[in-house]
Amino acid sequence: MQQQAEIGIIGGSGLYAMPGLTDVREVHVSTPWGEPSDPLVLGTLDGRSVAFLARHGKGHRLLPSELPFRANIYALKSVGVEQVLSVSAVGSLKEEHKPTDFVIPDQFIDRTFNRVATFFGEGVVGHVAFGDPVCGVVAKTLTQACTDSGVVGKPGGTYVCMEGPQFSTRAESKLYRSWGADIIGMTNLQEAKLAREAEICYATLAMVTDYDCWFEGHDDVTVDQVIAVMHQNSANAARVVRQAVGLLPKERSCGCATAAQYAIMTSREMIPAATREKLQLLFGKYF
Repeated sequence: MQQQAEIGIIGGSGLYAMPGLTDVREVHVSTPWGEPSDPLVLGTLDGRSVAFLARHGKGHRLLPSELPFRANIYALKSVGVEQVLSVSAVGSLKEEHKPTDFVIPDQFIDRTFNRVATFFGEGVVGHVAFGDPVCGVVAKTLTQACTDSGVVGKPGGTYVCMEGPQFSTRAESKLYRSWGADIIGMTNLQEAKLAREAEICYATLAMVTDYDCWFEGHDDVTVDQVIAVMHQNSANAARVVRQAVGLLPKERSCGCATAAQYAIMTSREMIPAATREKLQLLFGKYF
């Protein structure tokens, strides 16, 4: 595999392109799990090779439940990406997390029910550790980048990943608050799981767009309100991500790079040839 990019940027709602990229070229990647959300945009950002992916596709065409999560992570892996900065719009479950604040969560709760979030299967059983679901190095880098950019960036917290596309009921919102969760979104948990299996460092820059419907005196969330804050957030996010790209270490020292080393439980001689070929990029060194 020839490395074409070292850092991946997944742009979420409000961040559909990466300002400042030079030497830009589009790359269409086919994967064993179909096409990614959009062509990868490769380029250079502050001296680092970067691959940008619009999570929902150009023009925001894909629902959260329709996202080709496996194809997206595989496509980034196929061009050599080792660290991913994910940008996402979220709702706040705590009054202290105000619209336009950024949160860098370090935990997730899964409330999805209609998604596949593993590369394993089809004759291969594997289990990776996921107690700490984001890369601590990338998360720390995003936090520092927020400080350097003059943006409120709060390290830590729990992200509830819901199925959507509807927003929460009040009962659901109050339930998540009773669990101590901080923010709620619809996309990041599957990315984090697949990135871990693919041995890619991953962390999220979560952009607060609104208080979820739990907030007394706060009108029910509307798309217009969310979009207005998203526009403000996207400019800040672009600055933070650019700063983070420059701060990320060029050599990895975390455990993400070997996360799947002991994951595969299936006897190697029992792995079907077609599955072995399909997973060669991801786990070939362990076959």
